Amino acid sequence: MRLIIDSIDETNELVDEQLKTVEDLLQFAAEVEAVAQNAELSVTYVTNERIQEVNREYRDKDLPTDVISFALEEIGEGEIEIVGLEQPPILGDIIISIPRAKEQAVEYGHSFMRELGFLAVHGFLHLLGYDHMNHQDEKEMFTKQKDILDRYGLKRSSDL
Repeated sequence: MRLIIDSIDETNELVDEQLKTVEDLLQFAAEVEAVAQNAELSVTYVTNERIQEVNREYRDKDLPTDVISFALEEIGEGEIEIVGLEQPPILGDIIISIPRAKEQAVEYGHSFMRELGFLAVHGFLHLLGYDHMNHQDEKEMFTKQKDILDRYGLKRSSDL
């Protein structure tokens, strides 16, 4: 089961090994979640300034955040589902702030790679329709995140 992942590091701060780890982690998460073969998504790594622009434009929140996801396969109000096209799903876009990931890794006392992996999986699960708007949904999503990260080997104490 292979995802098609388009990774873009606008910050030029990540090394190839870090990008590969996130891609491998997302491949693993796709297997766990039984995502369709050849589903597509993009992961863009940005500055705080850039994610603040996106947050302001699309969420009316004028502050930087750690991760934002845009699911492309969701059916919005008034939209009609296209059926009969046997194409792999385009899951959407994940945007991650590298400065916020670094800050939060220090704040939470784990490695930068663990935080980056957490944010990628968090964004990925949003693309699959998971959310944390109420306590029950939050518990389900965060349990799933932790399970994926632990099984992959990016535990909170990880120094990968």
